[in-house]
Amino acid sequence: MPSSRTITPVTPSLSSPRAENLVFHVTLFLLSVIGFFVLLRLPRAFARFWRPSEWLTGHIFWHTSFRPQRARGVYAKNLAGNYSSETGSTSETKQAASDDSHTLYVHDKNNKGQQQVQTEFNLPPHIATCPAFLQRLVMLHRVRISPGFSVSQAVIMICYFATLIYAGCYKSSPFSDPVRAGWVAVSQLPIVIALATKNNIIGTLMGFTYEKLNYLHRFIGQLVVIAANIHSLGYFYKWSIGGTFQASISTPHIIWGLVGLVALDCIFFFSLSFWRNRYHNIMLPVHIIGLVIAIPAIWMHKPSTMRWMCACIGIYGFDHVCRFIKTRISTATIRPLPEMNSTRVEVPYINGGWRAGQHVRLRVLTFGLGWFGWTEAHPFTIASVADGEEGIILLVKKSGRWTGRLYDMAKSSGFTEAGQGRRVKVMVEGPYGGPCHSIFASYSAAVFIVGGSGITFALSAIQDLIREDLGGRSRVKSITLIWSIQDPSALHPLLPRLMSMIQESVYTPIHISVHYTRVSANGTKPRPPVAHPQLMLSSGRPQILKSLQAALARAVSLVEDARDERRVSGMLVGVCGPVGLGDDVSKAVATVDPSRRDQVGGIEIHEEVFGL
Repeated sequence: MPSSRTITPVTPSLSSPRAENLVFHVTLFLLSVIGFFVLLRLPRAFARFWRPSEWLTGHIFWHTSFRPQRARGVYAKNLAGNYSSETGSTSETKQAASDDSHTLYVHDKNNKGQQQVQTEFNLPPHIATCPAFLQRLVMLHRVRISPGFSVSQAVIMICYFATLIYAGCYKSSPFSDPVRAGWVAVSQLPIVIALATKNNIIGTLMGFTYEKLNYLHRFIGQLVVIAANIHSLGYFYKWSIGGTFQASISTPHIIWGLVGLVALDCIFFFSLSFWRNRYHNIMLPVHIIGLVIAIPAIWMHKPSTMRWMCACIGIYGFDHVCRFIKTRISTATIRPLPEMNSTRVEVPYINGGWRAGQHVRLRVLTFGLGWFGWTEAHPFTIASVADGEEGIILLVKKSGRWTGRLYDMAKSSGFTEAGQGRRVKVMVEGPYGGPCHSIFASYSAAVFIVGGSGITFALSAIQDLIREDLGGRSRVKSITLIWSIQDPSALHPLLPRLMSMIQESVYTPIHISVHYTRVSANGTKPRPPVAHPQLMLSSGRPQILKSLQAALARAVSLVEDARDERRVSGMLVGVCGPVGLGDDVSKAVATVDPSRRDQVGGIEIHEEVFGL
């Protein structure tokens, strides 16, 4: 008769003090490294918040009464009128645009009766990203390894991976001590969630926007899933060797562990680029549902993980409270722009609270976009300047199902007093992104290189620079805009805005170069819609390096007339467009002659690239 024996399940020893303490101290080390970089970025933070108004600007929307601003020390007049396609002048300025004027703004003789406004200069402080002797090192860390992936990102990921390898393998083996890998996965979950939130605590302290750190969220998230699977497979191996697999796998806390593992694996699978780029509306709910399941499952699997799970819940809850505070419901007008294949969204009742270059998450509360279209939130860069008369202006390019339906709804709308349009209820959440600790007005020169709908970033940034310049709050002496589009007809809807910017910028010259890549059907070369020396229309892709060198030359030549004691403070290069455009600009900046770069005080790049 076979002897009976009692099988004692082998349970995970996640409560091992040595494993938990080691991982805890490794996490403290990682947080200390983050704190070190926060200290390095503090001077730029102090420079940004030197004005009390900056403490709220860029964080929350509001409505304020519009107050027109007049130019400092000149007779200011806005000339955003209707331009003649032949002369490029308004009906008011056709007589003035003669030998007396070649820049198409009205001179003193046409402004009799207007008061002259004298403004004291209040120039913003400029803090460079790094000292001058490290400029070449900064150029090196921007070198691209693959599209959108730089050397600095690779170095950070390698260092982070090596740190977690140490935490998981120091005096341990995944097969003999799988508990270590479990603690590694648990300890990194709060960091993964913090990097995923729109109101990113880590990014806010370091001076980076959440989208700039998204690559770290994906990478560390993958390491968490790998560690969780190593933890599980290690115990599967031990149970199989010991002949206790069936008894062990059926215990309640192990079942909870399997539930958490499946939830993490599902999150990982649906975060692959295939789902992220094509089916984002599937990826996002899976992430939320998976997280809601994984956190309590891990807690039930091992109650000693409570403090880590509480940190996850606190970070996630804080983000959603902030998102609720930053959300506004308002009435918007949508108008079709056939030349740009886009929809113009106007929200006039929200006209303050954002910085140039920031974006919003937009929901359109109507069933006209489908039964569940109102649940989708999409990011769009604000094309207007804060505290203006227009409010929030968005240009939504028709590039998918949701944006296509929005365009069709705008196109089928009736007419309002301002033209074709339709009023809809919208939910606007933001503002997010933008320059963060950078102050665009603190540079000596600014170059904006944008592609397609990326023009919205440049429009808001340049309008803000003009306003700061008129108020005596800008160091910028030269502004260059390079816009790459497919069809030259896309220029027409924005022509009045571009011309008004050229005219309003009385002290700082603006040079606009528009490049089109699509040849017309009849093969004829399109004529520039406006004859103006500061607005050029060219065929083919822009020569980025040549344009940067020209902007450098203009900035250096204007140093003698500088308003800030002949001190140069660098050149800003703002990029908004596809990943390839950002790579091309980064490569061009790296090839600029170092001596010319030093003459202007260095070159800094601000990137806003399309994609998830």
